[in-house]
Amino acid sequence: MKKNIAIAFICFLPFQLFSQESWNLKACIEYGLKNNRNSVVYENEKRAADAQAREALADYLPKVTVSGSLDNNLKVQESVIPGGVFGPDPIRVAFSQKYNSNATAQLDQTIYDQSLLTGLKASKYNKQQAEVNIRKSEETIIYNIGNAYYQIYVYREQLRLLKENMGTYREQVNISKLQVEKGVTLRKDLDKVTVDYNNALSQIRIAESNLTLSQNQLKYEMGYPINSDLPVDSVSQQDVLARITESADAAPLVVTNRVDYQLSQINASLLTIDEKRIRAGAMPKLTAYARYGAVGFGNTLGPAFNELSPFSAVGIKLSIPLFDFYRRNAQYKQARYKSLNAAENLKLDEGKYELEYQNAKTKLTKAQSNLESDTRNIELAESVFKTTDLQYRKGVTDLTEWLTAQNSIKESQNNYLNSLFSFYQAKLDLQKASGSLKTFYTSL
Repeated sequence: MKKNIAIAFICFLPFQLFSQESWNLKACIEYGLKNNRNSVVYENEKRAADAQAREALADYLPKVTVSGSLDNNLKVQESVIPGGVFGPDPIRVAFSQKYNSNATAQLDQTIYDQSLLTGLKASKYNKQQAEVNIRKSEETIIYNIGNAYYQIYVYREQLRLLKENMGTYREQVNISKLQVEKGVTLRKDLDKVTVDYNNALSQIRIAESNLTLSQNQLKYEMGYPINSDLPVDSVSQQDVLARITESADAAPLVVTNRVDYQLSQINASLLTIDEKRIRAGAMPKLTAYARYGAVGFGNTLGPAFNELSPFSAVGIKLSIPLFDFYRRNAQYKQARYKSLNAAENLKLDEGKYELEYQNAKTKLTKAQSNLESDTRNIELAESVFKTTDLQYRKGVTDLTEWLTAQNSIKESQNNYLNSLFSFYQAKLDLQKASGSLKTFYTSL
């Protein structure tokens, strides 16, 4: 006996473990944040921003250039020494030979370039922009996964209600068949119930298809293999009703918490830096250099490489732009107006985000009220149907009243399902509008 119990326990254990491997919303989001392909894209953009910062810094680091050349003077150029210098007649002389080689190495170091120094400040904001884009991607993943997850629950609720309705119709079809066989009722009454039964069956097939589509959408948003099973956690109706009664308030709006606003701030800072960089282009630039090389001449290749004469030099170079004022001034004005527009857009964004937040709060409050009302309406419709069903069985009322009462249940159920999805949608929209999607995820 004990042996049989042990075998039964071992056989049952895997099924029990499998049934516990269900994915709740937090687990789905956690998986999606690690496996959604958009995360890889924005991580690569962050690495690109780091490389861009190093590129900007490289313009202020020493640069070494090595160059070499070999000339074959097919016709050697000659110069003329005027008469009276080495004799009464002009003398034609060549200061080069057929082959001329040259090798040079030069080190350049920028000592002062205000436009480069200003441009270096943009590197910090480029990195911040990449980091904020990562957070924006994470919020998008959280929102999309939450939306797909709630769709699955709504379709499951729809299936549950449709199957309950189909059971009621099936029972009535069986009763009507017996009544037709006994001649108590007409065939048309059986046909009426059968039509509603077939409609319920068709709606179940559609709901099952929609459920499969929403499950695939959730897998896609998570970066989960489409062809693999994803046992999503089934939330009981009691849990849903309990969550509805929870406070609908999200975190208060802090505009600076919105990633969209942060990106606009960074863009405004970059435009301001670009404006200053163009203006700094009018300032002098000071560069130091050191050069070392060697030259060789010969009527054949050998002496041009073997008999080299070295040379070297060090110095500084001052560059002052004088006659590019009009082009630079036009560039500066363009950057200036872009910067001013960015500052104005920030003020517009503050008002826009405040409007989104207040609208989202209003929609959630309304959705919550509608959901509570539609939930109570289902209970009322079911109560009316029970009374009508009892009257119909006793012959007090006819089938038309029975079908009307059942259709009232279906209508109230449809309103409930629409309100349920609207409630979850509004809840996510409010979290998004307040910039608290990450907080919503961590609090699950």
